[in-house]
Amino acid sequence: MKNTRTAPSVTSLPQAPHDEASHRVRRYALTMGIRTVCFVLMVVVQPYGWWTWAFGVGAAILPYIAVVFANAGSDSNEVLAESPERQLEAPTATADDSAARPTVVTIDEKRDDAR
Repeated sequence: MKNTRTAPSVTSLPQAPHDEASHRVRRYALTMGIRTVCFVLMVVVQPYGWWTWAFGVGAAILPYIAVVFANAGSDSNEVLAESPERQLEAPTATADDSAARPTVVTIDEKRDDAR
């Protein structure tokens, strides 16, 4: 029986903690930047109308969304990493194996210093 198991892929490994934290900080900063723009547009855009309320709702709700997305991290993306250890079966010796084995040729070279 032949073992068809392959080596683990690098892409099956989870994201490095430093990279994950950097991604979460960038996502939080982007969401809070959009919130700041909503707040500024709520105050600056004249005449006041329905969009003022839309910008106000965005400025009020985006902090919650930013915190939830930042804290979620990649915990929701479960990655199953494969074990790097190979589990090979021990070969069994049979009568056919001795005929199939290659012949080993040994060459013995001696240096001739007696010239």
